[in-house]
Amino acid sequence: MVKIILGLDPGIADTGYGVIKEEGTKLSCLAYGSIKTKAGDDLIKRLDILHQELDRIIKKYKPHSAAIEQLFFNKNVRTALIVGQARGVALLTLNQNKLAVVDFTPSQVKQAVTAYGRASKKQVQKMVKLILHLQEMPQPDDAADALAVAICALNSRLCLRN
Repeated sequence: MVKIILGLDPGIADTGYGVIKEEGTKLSCLAYGSIKTKAGDDLIKRLDILHQELDRIIKKYKPHSAAIEQLFFNKNVRTALIVGQARGVALLTLNQNKLAVVDFTPSQVKQAVTAYGRASKKQVQKMVKLILHLQEMPQPDDAADALAVAICALNSRLCLRN
């Protein structure tokens, strides 16, 4: 059976996405990239762009389920709140499209992809490239992280209940 999963690394300036197809034991990358918003734009406009673009990606690739990275709380509370709002918009968009959703901590994702929960961004990118047989390392970092989130979900099988 063929399964398609959407992985997300939410952010307000860049929300990374990765779409992976699983066919038997073979994984292949259908798409990856970043939904970008302009720093000077109003927050509501930026959240709307995120919603519109994510909805477009879902309609184009028709994933069976989705996985999203949990918010990593940093010292800047204001940034964390804004990223939380972007994550909320992403979750709402996934729900509106009736996708089963699981979430993972950054260390769970790193552990699943590199076997080390404190792996560097570069190590994650290298392993995603190897696992998905990509010609080059996925860029930007947010897209590589989103692909890693999708791989984590496929490895855990939590996302594949439908």
